[in-house]
Amino acid sequence: MTNPATVACADVPEDRLALLEARFAERAVDVGGAVVSYRSCGSGPVVVLLHGISSGAASWLQCALKLEPHARVIAWNAPGYGRSTPLPMARPKAADYALRLQQMLDALQVHECLLVGHSLGALMAAAYLAGPRPHARRTLLASPALGYGTPDKQARAREIEQERLGALHTLGIDAMARRPSRLLSEHASEADRAWVRWNMQWLDPAGYTQAVHLLCGDDIHGYLAAAPKDGVAVTCGALDVVTTPAASRAMAAQFALPFHLVDAAGHACYIEQPTAFAATIREQLV
Repeated sequence: MTNPATVACADVPEDRLALLEARFAERAVDVGGAVVSYRSCGSGPVVVLLHGISSGAASWLQCALKLEPHARVIAWNAPGYGRSTPLPMARPKAADYALRLQQMLDALQVHECLLVGHSLGALMAAAYLAGPRPHARRTLLASPALGYGTPDKQARAREIEQERLGALHTLGIDAMARRPSRLLSEHASEADRAWVRWNMQWLDPAGYTQAVHLLCGDDIHGYLAAAPKDGVAVTCGALDVVTTPAASRAMAAQFALPFHLVDAAGHACYIEQPTAFAATIREQLV
């Protein structure tokens, strides 16, 4: 895994990095021979945060600190991210990530939580809800990645896989992180753009490759069809060009789920508008 000391941080505000280590430090838990790393703060009802394909637990910093007075926040590093052990299979499904999530929650003795999945993390969250004994009392699917795993999307899945893994092999993680990002809107601050780059530079090639295979080989709809719908809601940045408001709204309508937009936010809405996104989460705690 990437050593944090080697990750370029010259363009990230020093106060943000200081807050990360002082208030949202990385921890780890053993889950039967594998390790899941996570960041945590606060106390009270548990909020579990699942990041997307190009991010990690640290990316939730500002949102987590907004939640800290109201909840115990646990932001995991998905398998193959941060210091978390990758999954054993080359092409995992969302259910495989969901099983590792269950193992983490059991190890941390979390028996009830509000589960928040962003982008690819929303696909994992949906799979977790469809599992045998989810601990999520309520679930927020934010800017959900729908996946390309259905037969009618096979051609597009191959394109996405070739595009993402081709960039990984040709450019490497550092150069990928420094390309113009579609994760934020054109109105995002330079500090937030630097934060997105910094978090992307933490990516591990093997973990990222597994996540690309998940994105291209699975589909959220099957999990949601099998999952209980009570307490599940969908949100999306109003300016999201990755998982668009139209696509998120259509998915919500298909399963009769509440839907609302995060104003003035692109795909990484919890980074661009942490106060508004945290408020949305707090509403789910009621």
